Amino acid sequence: MRLSIIIVNYKSTAYILDCLASAEPALINDAEIEWIVVDNEDSSVCKDALSHQYPFVKYVFMGYNAGFARANNAGIKIASGTHVLLLNPDTILKPGSIHECLHRFEKSNHIACGVQLIYPNGEPQFSGSNFVKGGMNHLLELPYWGSVVKFMASLFKTSKPSIIKAETEQKVNWVSGAYLMVKRSAIDNAGLLDEDFFLYAEEVEWCSRLNKQGTICIYGDIEVIHLIGTSIQSATRSVDNSYTNLSDKKGFQLIVSNHLRIRKQYGIFWFFCLLLNYSWAIPFSFIASFIVNLLKLNNPFKDYGYISGFAINVFELWRLAPIIISGKPHFYKCI
Repeated sequence: MRLSIIIVNYKSTAYILDCLASAEPALINDAEIEWIVVDNEDSSVCKDALSHQYPFVKYVFMGYNAGFARANNAGIKIASGTHVLLLNPDTILKPGSIHECLHRFEKSNHIACGVQLIYPNGEPQFSGSNFVKGGMNHLLELPYWGSVVKFMASLFKTSKPSIIKAETEQKVNWVSGAYLMVKRSAIDNAGLLDEDFFLYAEEVEWCSRLNKQGTICIYGDIEVIHLIGTSIQSATRSVDNSYTNLSDKKGFQLIVSNHLRIRKQYGIFWFFCLLLNYSWAIPFSFIASFIVNLLKLNNPFKDYGYISGFAINVFELWRLAPIIISGKPHFYKCI
């Protein structure tokens, strides 16, 4: 078996059916490619739909909402392929996107790869990135304080780590989990995804270990449509599908997962650097937002609702900090 394609479901059955419908017949009928759907949903909706429309798909029922890492690991454990593709349910495959990627990947020395993710209108979207020491790039998302950090970074002409439009073959440190193909031999050496993670940052931490086995790349001329964040947005009823809102439950999961990844990848010192910056951003944001909105003749308390939600999330992070610092196994499910 050349390739095992793993898709995780949580209230995303409609997206999975659309994804499978976008696969060309040559991909569906290829005996060297297997499809595996791992179901985190507590109903038979996904199973019934697959058995009716796509009976060739291997189905795994987790029995609870296990999140991204644990569900993908369950799929990897039963996968027969010498290559494994983690594929988001909210992706639409363009003709040849998987076959061409697999063909190049098999002939390369890379141990993992991704492709150019695009929006439905054809515009490129984030597909991978390079590491920033200590994860200091996470400061850019902070309200008001992030703008100060961004300005300081521009003064030092710091290069952006995120890859929006990739070159034909561009080396990166990690690839988006929406489309992440990995050689089985690398997984055997680096280990499975870390099951402490529930959602977000798990592919980044995984790639930090995979990097020790070899190089990772993005094939920029191979495109896959990604309806970014739509499946998790509908599942969590988040107000938006971005990854910059840090004030709601989805934002809290992002904050916790990012800090957990920094602790695992860079250690306690950098964990505290990030945590203290997040904590400092609370009083700074309250003061800065008041002044900025006042100067703009807006309601000076305009942003206080968002900042209050962010502050609550940071206070909750402090509650989890001792567990994260200890490094003991813990399932960080926050939504």
